[in-house]
Amino acid sequence: MKRILLLTASFVFICGSLFSQVKADIARFEGIAKGVKSQFAPDRRAKVFEAKLEVAKDSSLVLKGSTTEKDAKDELLKQLASGGITVTDKMVLLPDPQLGDKTYGLTAQSVINFRYDPDYSEESATQTILGMPLRILEKSGGWYRCITPEGYIAWVSGSSVQPMNEKEYNEWKSSPKLIITTHYTLFREEPSEKSTVVMDGVWGNVVVKSGESGNWYKVALPNGKSAYLLKSCAADFNKWLDSRNITPESLVATAKQFLGFPYMWGGTSIKAVDCSGFTKSVYFLNGVILERDASQQALTGEHVDISAGYGNLKVGDLLFFGTKASEGKRERITHVGMYIGNGRFIHSAGYVHINSLNTSDPDYNDVEKRLVRARRVLTKIDGDEGIVSIKKHPWYF
Repeated sequence: MKRILLLTASFVFICGSLFSQVKADIARFEGIAKGVKSQFAPDRRAKVFEAKLEVAKDSSLVLKGSTTEKDAKDELLKQLASGGITVTDKMVLLPDPQLGDKTYGLTAQSVINFRYDPDYSEESATQTILGMPLRILEKSGGWYRCITPEGYIAWVSGSSVQPMNEKEYNEWKSSPKLIITTHYTLFREEPSEKSTVVMDGVWGNVVVKSGESGNWYKVALPNGKSAYLLKSCAADFNKWLDSRNITPESLVATAKQFLGFPYMWGGTSIKAVDCSGFTKSVYFLNGVILERDASQQALTGEHVDISAGYGNLKVGDLLFFGTKASEGKRERITHVGMYIGNGRFIHSAGYVHINSLNTSDPDYNDVEKRLVRARRVLTKIDGDEGIVSIKKHPWYF
């Protein structure tokens, strides 16, 4: 009996010691991983680094998770080894090899919602619109993690995306395409307004042209279905791009087409927009792709000095609001609008409307007190990696 008790005590001691060591290793891992993430992938909107440690049945440690950054993974493994933490490496370098060659994709519905994690209850991140190209990074259940043309990374439901291999994607790029030029329209099964609706369409949607029938275009949708679209609602995509002679006046004209439309967090289409989704959409409909969020847009373009007033502002400049940097605190950008002249700006706050920077103007809004900076976009098109014309974006041509 004494021998059995002694063996049992020894076993418990060994297990307890092993458990304590594993617990300590996991704690050290979390600190190391946090440091690597901070160095290589601090912004989840642009880079993925999700490292996690699991304990196998034999009490060994397994490195799992995924990342877009090979250097980050290499550095993590290096620091773990130097710290005496032995792991079995099963961390996936994205795009996930399990996707096979289906790492390209198109937005397959008029407007689709992206979220920061693969669940409908998670926070909205952004939107893309029909025909907008994507890069697929990985799949989790019924969700895909994708990159948008401006480089924004988030999750989208699988039914909203049409996965493609490179050959299929290149065929789409070289196909004749149409772009919707009205606020809203409907795709129908037959060339008749009485025909069954296939799906809805919104301003900026892009589809492949496959034929004509009277006042209708026959089109191929990203999901492979055929449909008909009224000619009055669309234009040849290449000709439309050639006509995008972006000017301050064209930006204001486009922006005013959104007046009264609702605000929605994460919205980036004519259906509803948040503040940066609004400025992004206005520029996109003038042939230019901007960064997604206000804090990202604020780092692009040319600096406009507003320290002594608003005399240096020009129509089309972006105005950024938030909290200025102070001792011990970094600048925080929380809102963006577009300057339209005479001290006035248009923005999405509750809904799209016009306010003024001038206290004597009836449209004055004290949001002006939080004005942090202004940036000029028009002088930096294709001269700034965050301001790219659709014509020169490799995902489109």
